Amino acid sequence: MKYKMIVSDLDETLLGSDCKVSQKNREAVQKARELGVRFVPATGRGYSSIRGTLEELGLQEKENEYVISYNGGAVTENKGEKLLHFQGISFEKAEELFARGLSYDVCIHVYTKDTVYAYCLNQNEIDYVKGRMVLQEFFSDNLDFLKGQEIVKVLYVNTDYSYLKKIEEDLKDVTQDLDVSYSSNRYIEFNQKGVNKGSGLLFLAELLGIKPEETIAVGDNFNDLSMIQAAGLGVGVNNTVPDMKPLCDVILNSTCDQSVIAEIVEKYILAE
Repeated sequence: MKYKMIVSDLDETLLGSDCKVSQKNREAVQKARELGVRFVPATGRGYSSIRGTLEELGLQEKENEYVISYNGGAVTENKGEKLLHFQGISFEKAEELFARGLSYDVCIHVYTKDTVYAYCLNQNEIDYVKGRMVLQEFFSDNLDFLKGQEIVKVLYVNTDYSYLKKIEEDLKDVTQDLDVSYSSNRYIEFNQKGVNKGSGLLFLAELLGIKPEETIAVGDNFNDLSMIQAAGLGVGVNNTVPDMKPLCDVILNSTCDQSVIAEIVEKYILAE
C-alpha cells in the first residue's frame, strides 16, 4: 500500500517529554513530504497552542498543509489559519457539564475557539500544560461570562484514570449526545457526538481526494483511537496506554521520546 497521509497525535506521540519535535522526527517529516506524503498534526488542543510545533515542522503558514485540532472539532489550513470545518457543543451542554463537574475532585477546562478557561487549577496541571498551552483561570461558579461565545469542548482533569472512568459512568445521563474520550493520562474530554480525530481524518482525506486506506494514524491514548481505527494503518506508540494496544494494527518499538515518526517513515514510507 502506498500511503499518502500521516496523521499524528502531538502530546506523548510526536512530541517528546520536552514538548519538542526531535531532529529525527523533523527530518522524517521532511523526507515524507518530499515524497508527496502529507503530514497532519492532530491534537486535542487548539490551533493557537501548536504554532511553535508547526514552526519546528516547517508547516507554519504553509498552503495546502493542515491541522486537526480540538479532537476533530476543527480542521484548519495553515496558510492564513483558514478554518475549514468547525463543530462545537452548545452553551447549555457546556453549562451542564461544568455544573456537574463542580461535585467532583477535578480541574475543569472549557475551550472556546481562542481561549482555554480553567476552573480549580492546581499546581500539577499548571506544571503539565507549561510549554503546551496557555490557560485563562476563572473563579466564577457558572459560565454566564461565556454566553454568546462558541464553545468547542469541556474536559475534566484528574490523574487517577479509574476515578475518571467512574465519572464517565455517573454522567451517562448527560453524555448520550457527546463523544467521550481520554487523553494524556489525565483528561476526560467531552466533544459533540461524532466529533473526534477519526471524523477529522476522514473529512480531510475526502477534501484532498485521499482514500482512508491510504492514510496512517498514530497516537497513544483513547482520544486517538477513532483516527487509528479510521486510517488504513492504525499505529500505537510504544507508550500507548495498555488497554488500547490490542486495538491498534501495529505497536511501534519507539516511545514518544524515541522519534516515533522517524520509525513510521522508515518502515511504511521509505520501505515502500
